[in-house]
Amino acid sequence: MFFTYLRRELRRRRKAALVVASGLALGIALVIVVNSVSSGMNRAQDKVLESLYGLGTDMTVTKAASPPGEGETARRPRFEFDAKDNDDDAEQSQDLVMVQGFETLAASTVDKVGKQDGVADAVGGLSLRVMKVNGQFKRGEAQVMPAQPGGSGGGSGGSGGGAVRGGGAAFDVDSYTVYGTDVSHQGLGPLTSSKITSGRTFKESETDAKVAVADSAYAKEKKLAVGDKLTVSGTKYEIVGIATADSGDAAANVYLPLKQAQTLADAKNKVTTVYVQASDSQRIDGVKQTIRKNIPGTTVTTSADLAETVSGSLSTASDLASGVGRWLSIVVLAAAFLVAGLLTSAAVSRRVREFGTLKALGWKSGRVTRQVAGEALVNGLVGGALGIGLGLAGAWLITTFSPTLTAELGGGLGGGGAAGGGRVAFGGGPGGPGQETAGRALDIALSAPVSLMTIALAVALAVAGGLVAGGFGGWRASRLRPADALRRVE
Repeated sequence: MFFTYLRRELRRRRKAALVVASGLALGIALVIVVNSVSSGMNRAQDKVLESLYGLGTDMTVTKAASPPGEGETARRPRFEFDAKDNDDDAEQSQDLVMVQGFETLAASTVDKVGKQDGVADAVGGLSLRVMKVNGQFKRGEAQVMPAQPGGSGGGSGGSGGGAVRGGGAAFDVDSYTVYGTDVSHQGLGPLTSSKITSGRTFKESETDAKVAVADSAYAKEKKLAVGDKLTVSGTKYEIVGIATADSGDAAANVYLPLKQAQTLADAKNKVTTVYVQASDSQRIDGVKQTIRKNIPGTTVTTSADLAETVSGSLSTASDLASGVGRWLSIVVLAAAFLVAGLLTSAAVSRRVREFGTLKALGWKSGRVTRQVAGEALVNGLVGGALGIGLGLAGAWLITTFSPTLTAELGGGLGGGGAAGGGRVAFGGGPGGPGQETAGRALDIALSAPVSLMTIALAVALAVAGGLVAGGFGGWRASRLRPADALRRVE
């Protein structure tokens, strides 16, 4: 009897049921889209942080570079070339290998960090920048001008003048980044955020071997392949693998064994960064404080600290999704619940004679209330189904079109950067190699993944919406008396 009456009443009041279900559907769809976009934002930020940290890394330990003292100037790249009279047009080339980003730490710091309470593993790395200048000097040619008649030269016809024409110098400047990785502990560090797409990674026995892994973007730009030789500051390295960064932007252009990187930079037993993995993710803040206390003079940076440095459209969109978007979805959902309740209550008011007659025939107030609540619950479930469909469609559209967001990373936290190059002419005006920027920007494609938890939340909201509407209507129906129906009988 309950379901028969329920089906008949819903069919008879299709328009009213559709209005209630549509209002709930819009609110539920908005909740699904906002939650999915927020999840996509979190994934995008995770990719950004992985490009700096590497998979499995919870924090980094570094030492900030000291500012120049009073009267001192910052150290600048300096290139010196020998002038050779007998070979003026000889090509000149020089590599300058510099530690970049931070002051160096003693390699023993890695062991100290690894012994701290709550640290599962620690590994050191050395971040370098190589600036290569390549070009040649050309001597100008002296040209003698013919004598001018009546000139003031001392001879009868005057003497001719002379001028130097041509010559000069033009040099190409290429800048790229090198990261020295501990090949015996490859589970931590920036290289773990890249996948070997050609060749192989380092072997544990290659702690001091002349081998290299190149980033795929840099290898494509320089036309490098597995088996080719890469010369860095006069040392030739065999490329054994090509790595592609998962986030689209690698931490370095070239990866070398740590000892080789230390040799190139004249930084024996030095590192710039210690990558740390905590034994428990819940203890990250405690481990951070322990390291700062027991190893003074260091800077400990966690993923939460890095997330605060991310700016640009990704950060703005994330703030909107987590702030304005969530509050907007809550307000819309609350309004949908309220409207559904009021419409159900109004529908009960229009059915006074019907319910009063049913009570006069023997229906108890509880049965009438359950009937109204059942109708409202079905409306909520229908609205939930429509809302889930709309929400999935909205998330699919966002993922399909994948709008690109830019994440600008604060300087001083990462050790990478894209390759840079240029051409500088000596004596031909201002110019020079581009200096390293304070940060770098990453383009991240936004997606809107829908999880099972989001679907479960939508179903719960649909049921809750039906119960709220049923509560309004049931309360109104329970207050009806058979006499109300008799007053309306014509």
